[in-house]
Amino acid sequence: MGVAAELVRLLERAAAAVALPRVRALHLPPPVADGSKDGEFCALELDDGSMGLSYVLLDDTLAALRAGRDELGLAGADAIAVARWYAGAQGSQRTIGFAAVNALTRHLLDRAGFRPADAADSIGGIVPREGERIGMIGLFPPLVKAIVPSGAELTVLELRADLAGARDGWRVTLDPRELGACTQVLSTSTVLLNDTLDDVLAACGGARRVVLVGPGAGCLPDPLFARGVSALGGAWIEHAAAFRAALARGDAWGRHTRKFMLERAAWPGFEALLARAAGTVAR
Repeated sequence: MGVAAELVRLLERAAAAVALPRVRALHLPPPVADGSKDGEFCALELDDGSMGLSYVLLDDTLAALRAGRDELGLAGADAIAVARWYAGAQGSQRTIGFAAVNALTRHLLDRAGFRPADAADSIGGIVPREGERIGMIGLFPPLVKAIVPSGAELTVLELRADLAGARDGWRVTLDPRELGACTQVLSTSTVLLNDTLDDVLAACGGARRVVLVGPGAGCLPDPLFARGVSALGGAWIEHAAAFRAALARGDAWGRHTRKFMLERAAWPGFEALLARAAGTVAR
């Protein structure tokens, strides 16, 4: 069973144990934000205010959502039914399904009183050392500057052929097999959407630390931890109304969130989380 199907199955189990909120609305970045980092994510909001983020720049996803948002019938929809789109649909519907998975996860975390720790740095707790080979999945130019000065060798895996080639102290490759020699790997959480997750994790078999980071890294981590992921780093929305307003205007919304890092050792596990959310054990 793939990660998407496992995540949906866990949420279906949660829905059988506790009443979950329905969908309130889908929030999209406006055209004025196109080309900026503030135009890369949508937010699905539930009736209780929980929100889940999802990347919208794969293929024509954003254009399709802008053209057909009203036809999706999301207002008042069963959030679990929408979450199933992540495992059973394609394109823009899958993107919205993943946002629903993340929104439902946030609801469960809040209900259980679980709050992940603040991120201590921007590179997922990876400590690069001179001569060590570090892998990066998806090119994060600001993070390159945090790794290369250490003297570590940086290998970046990309899908875009126009980015491939050697740089000063690092290189970009299109071949996942080159991650095999990397001892630590930092990956964009977009691998959860673009169908590359399994191949990426298979290529990182020799790494002692694999971290997925990005605003979309808000799902239940159990299936990922079971596959060797060490931690998830995402965006925790602290001020929902301000976040929603900033997204609608195309303004920077990062100041209304905090960056978190959820380590495998700090996660109580789905069973314990659900028990807390259902009120069957003390928090």
